[in-house]
Amino acid sequence: MRHPARALLLLSALAGSALATPPALAQGSARPAVQGAAGANAPWVNSIVAVVNGDIVTRADVDGRRRLFALNAGLTITPEVLQRLTPQVTRLLVDERLRMQEIQRRRIPVRDADIAQAVEELERRNGLPAGGLVAQLRRAGVEPRVLYDQIRVQIGWARLIRQLLGPQANPAEAAVAELIASQRARTGQPEFLVSEIFIPVDDPGEEAEVRSFVDEVVSQLRRGVPFPVAATQFSQAQTALQGGDLGWVGAEALDQEVAAIVTQMPPGAVSNAIRVPGGFQIVALRQRREVGRDMATILTLRQAFFPFSQPLNPNSPTPQQVQTVERARNLAGSARGCEAVEAAARAAGSGRDPNPGEVRLEAIQPPPLRQLIAGLTPGRASQPVIAPDGVAVIMVCTRETRNQAELTPDAARQQLVRDRVELLSRQLQRDLRRRAQIEMRS
Repeated sequence: MRHPARALLLLSALAGSALATPPALAQGSARPAVQGAAGANAPWVNSIVAVVNGDIVTRADVDGRRRLFALNAGLTITPEVLQRLTPQVTRLLVDERLRMQEIQRRRIPVRDADIAQAVEELERRNGLPAGGLVAQLRRAGVEPRVLYDQIRVQIGWARLIRQLLGPQANPAEAAVAELIASQRARTGQPEFLVSEIFIPVDDPGEEAEVRSFVDEVVSQLRRGVPFPVAATQFSQAQTALQGGDLGWVGAEALDQEVAAIVTQMPPGAVSNAIRVPGGFQIVALRQRREVGRDMATILTLRQAFFPFSQPLNPNSPTPQQVQTVERARNLAGSARGCEAVEAAARAAGSGRDPNPGEVRLEAIQPPPLRQLIAGLTPGRASQPVIAPDGVAVIMVCTRETRNQAELTPDAARQQLVRDRVELLSRQLQRDLRRRAQIEMRS
């Protein structure tokens, strides 16, 4: 199951409050993006901070990107915060210029329609209406092009790497069978669900500066910045496209320095900066299990959410809130299948996806919600689940017991391709930096 986080975020919203942590690239408010790090009263000049093979990176580019990260991370935007972000944001923009130049040189197409589709997906995941993300960014003082530029490079680079892989993007059946056999031979050994942030060090003279920034990222993660947000914005690994998700890996699949730490970490922990070949890595351990042994109850659900027009005061509900709860009760009593719940959800127009995908029962939080769902018979709706921002009705569609630790042929192919993509991506980025003419300006 590749999307447990999405499903659990949606369900947690039903149990308590609205999503506290939207996926990367879509939240927050801030002062106007044209304000420089020195503060509102400083004169702002859109000067050049770097020239990359003739292409420029301006102060406006740096300011827009660091504000976008701060918005996503929920950081208070102060001159001090922006200044701490400046060195690595500048480096990332330089690397993105190099990537975009290579994408254009090889004529890898990235259409405006591709960007629009990615934005639509972000809006859907965040429960925003069409155009809501752009409006949100503009209210926050961030130009939408800052987001568009980042998405364009991510899409183009992924397509470029897949193109360069050629036949290696389709692993041979022998390689797939070998990986599955290797996995089965490890049955009973520990396995780890890991997320990563990789920040390269191409010039030994920059190591101290990069280390300082990586330590700052670790500090922000431990203050509550969502790991997928930081990975999407700063990681130079291909896993950044999936919020840093490495999936389930054994210790032998990690760098020795990382494996030594991951095997000692408790689930939920974030490591310090780890020096690995080529740069620094930060890892988060989400879960651990034994290879080949992970029996789980997998559910498919439908959920209808009816929003309140204002936060609920349980001691003094408004007429709208009373009517909304009654509407949910009527649905709970009349729905005879998941199609009915989905139809009611879409009619409610809350913007929340009625289908969270496959959900692992044991991972549902908080425990009272897990207990409620565990007691539902497939095809029978729950009683209304009342939260401060609305009321939900949940129905279990299917329930099955599955060994989540079993490596299927499809999963083996994905793992092989992912490893090849990551290796090629890092090699190409290093080569581009090595050949580039980069002039940094004050």
